[in-house]
Amino acid sequence: MLKFIFLAIALIHGLIHFMGFAKAFGYGNITQLTKEISKPAGLFWMLAAWLFVAVVALLLFKAENWWVLGIAAAVVSQILIFSAWQDAKFGTIANVLVFVVSLLSMTNVLFERSYKKDVASNLERTQTLAPTLLTETDIQGLPTLVQNYLRYSGVLNKPKVYNMRVVFEGEMRDKGKDWFPFRSEQFDFFDEPTRLFFMKGKMFGLVVPGYHRYVEATATMDIRLFGLFPIVKQAGAVMNKTETVTLFNDMCLMAPATLIDPRITWKTIDTASVEATFTNKGIAISAILYFNDQGQLTNFISNDRTSVSQMQEFPFSTPVYEYQSIEGMNLIKRGDGVWHYPEGEFIYGKFLLKEIEYNCK
Repeated sequence: MLKFIFLAIALIHGLIHFMGFAKAFGYGNITQLTKEISKPAGLFWMLAAWLFVAVVALLLFKAENWWVLGIAAAVVSQILIFSAWQDAKFGTIANVLVFVVSLLSMTNVLFERSYKKDVASNLERTQTLAPTLLTETDIQGLPTLVQNYLRYSGVLNKPKVYNMRVVFEGEMRDKGKDWFPFRSEQFDFFDEPTRLFFMKGKMFGLVVPGYHRYVEATATMDIRLFGLFPIVKQAGAVMNKTETVTLFNDMCLMAPATLIDPRITWKTIDTASVEATFTNKGIAISAILYFNDQGQLTNFISNDRTSVSQMQEFPFSTPVYEYQSIEGMNLIKRGDGVWHYPEGEFIYGKFLLKEIEYNCK
């Protein structure tokens, strides 16, 4: 709703500038502007009008860099308003609005660029890797339950996975707070365990971006209002261990082909569950994986992840409720993120898989 109000203001404000052009070239009886406007100045009034129209069009088509024209439109318009202050001074309100919103959009884009830069550098590294096929021979050392999961997933006789791109939509919340919708994109790299997760949440009608970065077993979480004002910033040993769990969870749920990784050790618990220990650069985490008779992974539970809001370790699980077929593979479609607090289970995230691709270039 706020977006459409902004678009309406920008469009109407822009169209009003055509009056300055009409006044300069004698089109119609423009009584609202009492001061004479030269023809060269009239061309600038028309330029400002088209800049605002372009801003609206770019926003409607979700162009990332619309803010460049937004700032230009507001500046050009304000210079013209100063030249006709008595008649046009109230247009300053619209210009301030467009300028501020454009500036905040710019800071969001610049914040996201740090994520895109990390993605690009990791993609450049993995482009040199030549994927080979994952075969029955590769999975013989795994527990039977895990072998069955890989067969069910349909990853055999397909290229081994060195990286993946995933897009989620869903809802998240902190304890004691309301749900907010989000859309996320992430890249995971498995030759050198790396997880780059960029999320855009919507709170009170505002987009709040957050970047989770896990590189060389070092993790940071950076959430900023407008990509500028820090809301949450976490780093250190606790985050390193927590994000190691998260990366391994990604491997289990979304990249089953990576479960042949030699950094994983396995132990069968019973006919429906196995314990896995994943070690990356001296950080060892463990989880119990649960499977059903179809070979589907139905849950992942670890005691090694810390709730950032509580800064305390609690059992963490990701139950899976539905699978879907994607390019001949059976992969998760819908699942939750759950904290198991002493007072009971707390679902903090609902995730719907929208896009997934492997071995991106």
